[in-house]
Amino acid sequence: MTTVLRATDSVAFLGIVPALAGFTPRNSIVLLPFHGTRTDGAMRLDLPHEQSDLDAYVDAAVGLVARVSGTDAVAVVVYTDEEANATRDGWVLPHAVAVDCVLGRAEEAGLRAVDALCVTPSGWSSYLDEDPEIRPLTQIVHPRDLPQMEDLDGDQASGTELPVIALVEQERVRAASVELSALLDGAARGRLSGHESPHLISAVVMLEDVPAFFESVLAAPDELSPFATAALLWCLDRPLLRDVAIAQWATDLACGVRTLDAQTAFAESGVMVPDDVGQVFLGRGPTPDADRLRRALCVVREAAARAPHADRPAPLTAAAWLSWALGKATHAGRYLEMVREIDPRYSLAALLQTMISGAMLPEWAFRRGASE
Repeated sequence: MTTVLRATDSVAFLGIVPALAGFTPRNSIVLLPFHGTRTDGAMRLDLPHEQSDLDAYVDAAVGLVARVSGTDAVAVVVYTDEEANATRDGWVLPHAVAVDCVLGRAEEAGLRAVDALCVTPSGWSSYLDEDPEIRPLTQIVHPRDLPQMEDLDGDQASGTELPVIALVEQERVRAASVELSALLDGAARGRLSGHESPHLISAVVMLEDVPAFFESVLAAPDELSPFATAALLWCLDRPLLRDVAIAQWATDLACGVRTLDAQTAFAESGVMVPDDVGQVFLGRGPTPDADRLRRALCVVREAAARAPHADRPAPLTAAAWLSWALGKATHAGRYLEMVREIDPRYSLAALLQTMISGAMLPEWAFRRGASE
């Protein structure tokens, strides 16, 4: 059964899609899973290219929607830079074949179609109208009283630029990193002589309890001192500690302590890491606190912006994972591009790229009300 929204309903629906997506999509197909009359999330895919395997594309798109718990219907919205084509028989909307295939596959999967809309540079229309009419974009009004409606002018790629940091601040972090690494990785192996600077001593003390340190950086993610930033960069550049940070930021302090113990036991004696600890990295387990993930993302973005260029892969890869965990695969992909530009063989980045390229998303992204 197809439930077609009236024109007034459809344009109102278009007004809230950016809030559901968290941005204003561009050259995208947005799939909105419905449970009854309710939708509270959106999935964005790049539009298929001419070289795309359309059957595989459609199977993947409908498969993603069908995985969202409780879904019994779907709405489709195409945002494209292409214009509709005027013919003697009426308007032909761009990507009509792909949308028709998506709706057909959705029906086969038992999902009814709520609506299928198209937004072009000069107007909007519905794929479900027998004689499509191009209506003005000025009809689309975003209700500013909704959450997330404050800053939606950017598209899916917006927001990946690293913060702009003064050169003097970058130099302070570089100097702190050199000093800290010399102490922790040199012959002294962290043993203080008493002649070190108070800032260096403070950084070493922070690292005596790594989970507590990882927790503390979430309190003021954009106010880390140069030595605290250097300490974080040092940790993220070590796979054992990096994995602790990711697991802890996706859960809580207790899990961070447990992950550190498990990782240390594995490194020292080969004791296998418990399944529930290892599964967090793959996006399995309880749904993380999205605000906690966002604060952690802010931390590693700030660290990457302040880090020496060669030291950026570690925080950028952490930013990629955190973005992926938030359901922002496009952002994750951009951070991984930055990593490849610096170190094409960075191992964790390669693993994450494989996950993203395979359209793998965290399990919690498919829990209704949990996705971005």
